[in-house]
Order: sequence, then structure tokens, then C-alpha cells
Amino acid sequence: MSHSIKTLISSFGANPTVYELDQISNGKQVERALVQQLGCQPSVPAVFIGQEFVGGDKQVMSLQVRNELGPLLRKAGAIWI
Repeated sequence: MSHSIKTLISSFGANPTVYELDQISNGKQVERALVQQLGCQPSVPAVFIGQEFVGGDKQVMSLQVRNELGPLLRKAGAIWI
């Protein structure tokens, strides 16, 4: 699902920064923090837009269905049009 969310956000013209937790040295610690501090279940994808935690795949897809993802990306300065 992480790939689908990245593709969705990219389709707006945004260039998302992606941290692959299984490929970074402190990935397990980051995953633990996502679960404990933000309540992410499952822990990935954990999507932040404009330094604000949006949620996981279901929350991002819900934003898209409600036509709120594009405006949120614009507000964060991730896209300009």
C-alpha cells in the first residue's frame, strides 16, 4: 500500500520524501515511535504533509475521495497548481 500512496501523491506533481524503515539503521526505533507516539496501526505508511501527521493509507485515500488531498498538498507548499 505504501507504493500506492506514494504514486497517488506523486500524481499531483508532489515529490514525496520516503523513508524505507527496513533500509535505514534506526528503522525499528522509528517504527516503534510511530506506533507508540502516534498510534499508527499498522505503522506504515505513516504520511506527513507539511510536517503534520495525516495518518495511514486509509486516511490518505479518504482525503482523496473527499477531494481534500490536493488542497492539503497546496497548503503545505508541496504543489503549486
